[in-house]
Amino acid sequence: MKDPVVSMKNIHYAYEKKAILHDIHFEIPQGVFMGMLGPNGGGKTTLIKLILGLSKPDNGSIHLFGQPIDKFRDWSKIGFVSQKANTFNKGFPATVFEVVSMGLTGKIGYLKLFTRKHKSKVLQSIDQVGMTDYAYENVGNLSGGQQQRVFIARALVNDPELLILDEPTVGVDQENVQRFYDLLHQLNDEHHITLLLVTHDTGTITEHATDIVCLNKTLHFHGEPDEYQTLTNKDLSKFYGHPVNIVTHDH
Repeated sequence: MKDPVVSMKNIHYAYEKKAILHDIHFEIPQGVFMGMLGPNGGGKTTLIKLILGLSKPDNGSIHLFGQPIDKFRDWSKIGFVSQKANTFNKGFPATVFEVVSMGLTGKIGYLKLFTRKHKSKVLQSIDQVGMTDYAYENVGNLSGGQQQRVFIARALVNDPELLILDEPTVGVDQENVQRFYDLLHQLNDEHHITLLLVTHDTGTITEHATDIVCLNKTLHFHGEPDEYQTLTNKDLSKFYGHPVNIVTHDH
């Protein structure tokens, strides 16, 4: 049996004496598409920072691909896509190819020669997200959904085994959100990339994910989408900390 991609045990994290995460026991098995739900301020982004080694827990242990995080060095195994829609400067003068190429900087360095092999890998990653026709288009001219595909390509250029996405559909219209989820499903199903997606989109994520995690300071639920959908309004209200009504809608 393969080691889990991420293993967190007895994690506690506080900021300025305020508890952010408490008693987290959590694993991401290889090959899953995990959706993480939770209210704002519930610790989702903090948990991602812990996985990426950007923050350290006050207590507990984190293992990545079977190694303690302080000994883990192969960070190219982990790709990350942030809330691009809120921060990206649309006037930034770069083509899709150039943006995706930036993903190789950690491997080849700033001053190393960009070879034909590197160019081929960039074009392959662009094709993987269905953006070949826009490879030399200025990224600022693209729609929000197209830009998000470009940033996924930048994360894919290093052949990650785990792809983490932090609310990536913010600012993306509903039609492109559905296409975005279809792409993630393809990456998980056909390319066997393990996915961790943080989102507020409970309706769509339960259609695509294989695992659902609910986080609000601590883990309130970890199971399959069918199990999550059996939760009552009372269950969800306890988890979110305020009254919640389940709303279903057709796509």
